[in-house]
Amino acid sequence: MTKRNSLPGLLAAALLALALPAHAALHVFACEPEWGALAKELGGDLVDVSIATNALQDPHQIQAKPSLIARARGADLVVCTGAELEIGWLPVLLQQSGNAKVQAGQPGNFAAADFVRKLEVPTQVDRSQGDVHAAGNPHIQTDPRNIALVAAALGARLQQVDAAHAADYAKRQADFTQRWQQAMARWSAQGAPLRGVPVVSQHNAFVYLYDWLGLKEVAVLEPKPGVEPTASHLQEVQARLKESPGRMVVYAAYQDSRPSDWLSKNAGIPAVKLPFTVGGTEGAKDLFGLFDDTLARLLAAGVKS
Repeated sequence: MTKRNSLPGLLAAALLALALPAHAALHVFACEPEWGALAKELGGDLVDVSIATNALQDPHQIQAKPSLIARARGADLVVCTGAELEIGWLPVLLQQSGNAKVQAGQPGNFAAADFVRKLEVPTQVDRSQGDVHAAGNPHIQTDPRNIALVAAALGARLQQVDAAHAADYAKRQADFTQRWQQAMARWSAQGAPLRGVPVVSQHNAFVYLYDWLGLKEVAVLEPKPGVEPTASHLQEVQARLKESPGRMVVYAAYQDSRPSDWLSKNAGIPAVKLPFTVGGTEGAKDLFGLFDDTLARLLAAGVKS
């Protein structure tokens, strides 16, 4: 009896061991898709990533819903942009989560914008100016050089909060850095024809992209950041473009394209939807695709054959 029953028992134990994970995954709560994608690149199977928003949502306008609070409650690490991008919802979310290790100032709270040079930092903040951020423009993810800086900092933070797997994180970070540097060299070469190309923006969302590629912003459709343009304002922009023409009008995937479509029709320039973050377009399925697709769309519209 003992011999007959021992073999099935051993097999069952072996199967159970295979079914169980070798470790408990580090729970990462990312505010935006780009940081969720980066955490997955750097953590692989060591991390379980939950993302608060998707590419078709305005990251400024998110509600601290119970489902998000629950995910923050169980997080080991919260990875967000910072620079006041999530100021309308993240502080409430963290407070109501009751999770001490992810509060501001703790190792489990990571703000990507802390590790890059911010552009458009205002000398004074007046809410009558629209959606102005005191810490500077928060849309840092549109420049791959910023992704590289954030990756270095996030890799170090992962090693800090999950020290038992520090060597694994370091290995993954080194691999990502090598692949990213190679991709940036390719993107810089591909984007060279865009230097100096004049563009119109629907929202002030691409200042870092323009800084990287050397694109020249000649107009913004929103009269103030975050304020939808009226018909009369769009007509004023169109009139100004007769003096300083733009070659395209750019908008983010999450935005209503009607202002850009109006200008495209009336000024005779293409309206270009950019993914803005991972998942914004069919081609932007990961961080590498984000910039592959962004460049392809800009080049198709902005480079004359």
